[in-house]
Amino acid sequence: MTATPSTAQQILAAARAVLLDIGFAALSTRKVAERAGVPLSQIHYHFKSKEQLILAILSRENDSLIARQSDMFGLDTPLSERWERACDYLDEDLESGYVRVLQEMMAAGWSSDEVRDAVNLVLDAWTAVLTDVAEKACNEGADFGPFTTAEIVGLVEAAFLGAESMILLGREGRGRPVRKALRRIGDAIAQVEASRWGNT
Repeated sequence: MTATPSTAQQILAAARAVLLDIGFAALSTRKVAERAGVPLSQIHYHFKSKEQLILAILSRENDSLIARQSDMFGLDTPLSERWERACDYLDEDLESGYVRVLQEMMAAGWSSDEVRDAVNLVLDAWTAVLTDVAEKACNEGADFGPFTTAEIVGLVEAAFLGAESMILLGREGRGRPVRKALRRIGDAIAQVEASRWGNT
């Protein structure tokens, strides 16, 4: 027997669908209630506000993706291969809608301290994963030249978050092959591994 989704789960699923259809700015709790087939009062009872509702979606999805990423980066494989898999995950996360949810909330965080703080907690979890990867690479003999570990992590974050923004804006269709460029970085890492890191 299949379990019936709880009201909160129904609301989260509906909110995610509305967000992907029309974006955060146009989303209203009334539209979510209509999509979920529940009274508007149920949204305020379970989530208090539009912001808290969307942040609940982001937090739930982010937890599972952080676990996925940590497992992958924890593998004993060359860094270049893990980079390639991270690029695969980007494609998957664009397809699933996670990237859109994250980017919508990042934009909302520019004018809401509450949203900004919550999004920064989400991004901090990604920073922790990347920091572990960079520190492990250093311990295995990687040489980042003049860059500190924190600077490398910052550049990787900027590369992926910037790529996500450009993809959502349709820049790939305007001669900016951002996903291909990200994968080229993996090729460059493989070359460095072969020549300087002993292909670890």
